Amino acid sequence: VSDLRPSTLPGPLDVSRSMFDLRSPPHRFMKRYDSVSSVPSSTSSRKDSQGSNRSLDTITLSGDERDFGRLNVKLCYVSSVEQIWITVLHCKDLSWPSSCGEKPCICVKGILTLPKPVHFKSSTKEGCNDIEFMETFVFAIKLQSLQAVRLVFKIQTQTPRKKTIGECSLALRELSSQESNHWLDISPPSK
Repeated sequence: VSDLRPSTLPGPLDVSRSMFDLRSPPHRFMKRYDSVSSVPSSTSSRKDSQGSNRSLDTITLSGDERDFGRLNVKLCYVSSVEQIWITVLHCKDLSWPSSCGEKPCICVKGILTLPKPVHFKSSTKEGCNDIEFMETFVFAIKLQSLQAVRLVFKIQTQTPRKKTIGECSLALRELSSQESNHWLDISPPSK
């Protein structure tokens, strides 16, 4: 049974690991019920950076209907010196479990998923709705090595204890010398 009446809900509720720019405003959602499991799922359509519509389907479990926020990063590859430049700009609309307290200390951990993974971590900031990091990380890695890997970000609390509260990632297939700007939807950490 499908309820096709569109309803507007506050903020984007879908979870995306898309490499595309998702800066568009809140969207219309349709509630859909799977006849086998009776679990409601949300469907939305967003324009990707090339301007085409891309459908994003996620299963929304009751009690988990919240937006985890978005991470804004910029990427650039300087081929003359074979360096990737990763700039972590800020987290917007970030949410965290109440067990972490009102204002936990938060950092962004990055991982380049090469055969020998490359790890980096931002400085720690006090948790709030919009956390600015403005930090750039530079690594000397050949472009062909990067084009087959993903860049994974883990949003972590450092106090009261170290805990991953969300994550997002993007593929590095289209790195270029022209700096690219990405808004990544933060999803719950994978088990």
